[in-house]
Amino acid sequence: MMPVLADERLLSDGDRFELRIGADRSTFVLRSKSDFFTARLEGEHASRFEADYRAVRQRHPALKPDQALAQLWDNDGYMWYAAQEAD
Repeated sequence: MMPVLADERLLSDGDRFELRIGADRSTFVLRSKSDFFTARLEGEHASRFEADYRAVRQRHPALKPDQALAQLWDNDGYMWYAAQEAD
């Protein structure tokens, strides 16, 4: 499991995915729990992710956390920013 930084807080949590946000809102950490991969998004990537996340939540407010985060991971391609977690 990737270590959680002190300035990060949990934003969304499901059985398969977890989303954390930095205290200054400049970093997002999207984690695939089942695959043990984590995408740390900063700068322009974080800004784009925040807009995409809000759009998914607005278009589909009834989605559960795993459904919304899976859409971002798979359909919006954020899995390409992910790295395998160390043991």
